[in-house]
Amino acid sequence: MRALLALVLVATSSLVAAGPCDLYASGGTPCVAAHSTTRALFNSFNGALYQVQRGSDSKTTNISPVSAGGVANAATQDSFCASTTCVITTIFDQTGRGNHLTQAPPGGFRGPEANGFDNLASATGAPVTLNGRKAYGVFISPGTGYRNNAASGTAKGDAAQGMYAVLDGTHFNGACCFDYGNAETSSRDTGNGHMEAIYFGTETTWGTGSGNGPWIMADLENGLFSGSNVKLNSGDPTITNRFITAVVKGQPNNWAIRGGNAASGSLSTFWNGARPNASGYNPMSKEGAIILGIGGDNSDSAQGTFYEGVMTSGFPSDATENAVQANIVAAGYATTSMTSGPALTVGSSISLRATTACCTTRFLAHTGAAVNTQVVSSSSSTALKQQASWTVRAGLANSACFSFESRDTPGSFLRHFNFALQVNANDGSKQFNEDATFCPQAGLNGQGNSIRSWSFPTRFFRHFNNNLFAASNGGVDQFDATASFNDDVSWVVGTGFA
Repeated sequence: MRALLALVLVATSSLVAAGPCDLYASGGTPCVAAHSTTRALFNSFNGALYQVQRGSDSKTTNISPVSAGGVANAATQDSFCASTTCVITTIFDQTGRGNHLTQAPPGGFRGPEANGFDNLASATGAPVTLNGRKAYGVFISPGTGYRNNAASGTAKGDAAQGMYAVLDGTHFNGACCFDYGNAETSSRDTGNGHMEAIYFGTETTWGTGSGNGPWIMADLENGLFSGSNVKLNSGDPTITNRFITAVVKGQPNNWAIRGGNAASGSLSTFWNGARPNASGYNPMSKEGAIILGIGGDNSDSAQGTFYEGVMTSGFPSDATENAVQANIVAAGYATTSMTSGPALTVGSSISLRATTACCTTRFLAHTGAAVNTQVVSSSSSTALKQQASWTVRAGLANSACFSFESRDTPGSFLRHFNFALQVNANDGSKQFNEDATFCPQAGLNGQGNSIRSWSFPTRFFRHFNNNLFAASNGGVDQFDATASFNDDVSWVVGTGFA
């Protein structure tokens, strides 16, 4: 009881002076890995939180807290990344063990990325505030992932460990596997029980919780588990708070899942009991690598957003985790604007004019499903004027951004498909809504807006050979070429022709 009281007093009376890892240390289960792009997780930490690389010249810079124990200095990133794109190359470990997370290498599962390496996350895809101070999370799109296969001090075999992560409870899918935690050192599936990681999403191949999801579960390799029953723990609820705290911890013959709203309230326990009733999970055979956004074999089809998380030595008490939850709530996570640049008005009819020197008389238009640029003027046909006009709608997947409805085919929207822009009828699916949601920002060349995909925030509307793509600033496709990228992705917003 005294230990609980001490932890609560530390968490509630001295939140400025104690970070999550200070609380874990006080509870006798110190952090062996601590990752966050939003804030320091130790009260005295003032080193680099993460590194960004900009597209204009490939230079990098490190982002540190504004002050020791504080929130990330987003102004440093904003200045460094002005008028170009930036990706997150490294998420630094704050424990001093060097357990940094970098671009995930090829594994047993090789996705569509060049040479099997995963993509890097946009540095600007997940803006938030912490007690009013701006910061950025890690927005994981399918194909994106981070890893450390040579981690120090993480649990191996059946050794006890704890983990928590603060995630976006509204950004998920049913693909494998949006994880944070302990995985194989070979980037390959080496058997049941060789992982112990937090999972968040709606994948149902292995196990589920109650309702339709998403759920906090554990990825233990060859299975996502919500409890002892292989398929279902009805006590593991669907959880959809905008910010969630997800906890998974394990020790010999016992493991637990806990979770709650990271912006208010306390943690609930969704499972605390026996290991899954399937072969290979008791005892566990953890290997000690660290993953973010992917499965143990580099399965990289999932999506989610990560703000902070840690791994501990030893099995943390509920009291320790409750104190950490109080600290997370006090950090004050909140949403902020997803857009910048010239404002768009929902319901208005707009046109989008190219700004590249070759093409300033050309506007974003469509011919059937194909999206292209065409020369449009006041003397153009009524049909062409309609094809080059778009009605601004609230974002179908995220109302903080926008969707663009065709003027001549109501109910059809601009969306990306295999990174080509198309005009398709809205089928009401989660996938379509995400593909059709875009977040404008100030034009990268100083003119108008650059229009970024919400679901793939490294990608922007780009005209290339007069066709339209969701293009990144450098990549494996021709339309990802860096030459004239800033011009090709900048559009002057005007009144619609129709």
